[in-house]
Amino acid sequence: MAASAKPNLFLRRPILSSVISILITLVGALAMKALPIAQYPDLVPPTVSVSAYYPGASAETIAATVLAPLEVNINGVENMLYMTSTASSGSGSGSINVYFSLGSDPDMALVNVNNKVNLAQTTLPESVRLQGVTVTKRSPAMLQIIALYSPDGRYDEVYLHNYMQVNIADELKRVPGVGDVSVFGQMDYSMRIWIQPDKLAKYKLSVSDIAAAIQEQNSQFSPGRLGDPPLPANAELSWQIDTQGRFSTPEQFGEIIVRTGEDSALLRLKDVARIEMGGKDYSVSSEMNGLKSRAMGIYLLPGANAISTGDAVTARLKELEKGFPDGIAYKVIVDTNDFVMESINEVINTLVEAMILVFIVVFVFLQNWRATLIPCIAVPVSIIGTFAGMYALGYSINTLTLFGMVLAIGIVVDDAIVVLENVERIM
Repeated sequence: MAASAKPNLFLRRPILSSVISILITLVGALAMKALPIAQYPDLVPPTVSVSAYYPGASAETIAATVLAPLEVNINGVENMLYMTSTASSGSGSGSINVYFSLGSDPDMALVNVNNKVNLAQTTLPESVRLQGVTVTKRSPAMLQIIALYSPDGRYDEVYLHNYMQVNIADELKRVPGVGDVSVFGQMDYSMRIWIQPDKLAKYKLSVSDIAAAIQEQNSQFSPGRLGDPPLPANAELSWQIDTQGRFSTPEQFGEIIVRTGEDSALLRLKDVARIEMGGKDYSVSSEMNGLKSRAMGIYLLPGANAISTGDAVTARLKELEKGFPDGIAYKVIVDTNDFVMESINEVINTLVEAMILVFIVVFVFLQNWRATLIPCIAVPVSIIGTFAGMYALGYSINTLTLFGMVLAIGIVVDDAIVVLENVERIM
């Protein structure tokens, strides 16, 4: 009797069955809120990016003098799978992406790579060390691409790039769930000096002479103070001495002395070059509907909820838009959440259609309201409870798991009809 009673445990105790069903539904609903949402499952290994900048160098020079020494030192870092490197002649930039095994701590990987890069600093060209070598961790999952443009053409690319970099990118980096914000290109404000070769030849100068003069005179000095102890007894005041620091206008750069001669003759930079304020690099450009624009990519933090992060980024952009100068607007041109939301809508539509079919089939063939109500309750309990299992196994809500859920809905609905029909037949 005890053995035969076990299969009838839930049939003979409907209250227990109801409580378990409610519990499964509640746990599944809570897990559904906690599950990360992304376009694709997190199958990409942790990545650390190393970037260096060598102005004016060719791709071959960057690969040989910058990337090769870095690769030699980085190779063999703990849990590393492989690495790839790229060099660009136009922008003078080089980058190395180091990929680590799944499950590796991205923060520890960043520290290990940074230590290896520091060991290679002495082998790099001086201009590369001055520019700096950056080591960052970044999720390859791009959430959005946002374009900043001027509808009336009032502002150029340089202004748009720097406004985006200073006033928008830094703000969006602080949004919860955002891993990184990257403004495409390197069009930061820079002083561009166009040297005239004929005048250099006339005065017997070289480009290195010009660079040395600029580096020497465009510096920040600390001259000290006057009147600090030890001092005479009648001294009452002390002064902080301040001097002209780094130059900020073309006129100031034009006054740089390149050479001195007899009778106090001075050769200034403006005598041999044309000086203007411009962008650091023009190799990357972007347009939107024929208008000059600048774009930036929003990268998702590993394990973050893409939907809530995207909503937070959109809300923050609307707040920042209130402070935009007249003639500047933004537009989200790529949003990967659109694909995720479409998948979620398809799952909901499939579930609704399945429930309608179950209701029609069961009621038409069994002519019993109670029998019709049972699968209409059992199917949602099974589907919602699936999220608890996904949370326990470490899955996320993405296009692949949602596709599997669509298939599962069909199986659950089919089983509900078959089992219910068999129960009615036996009863």
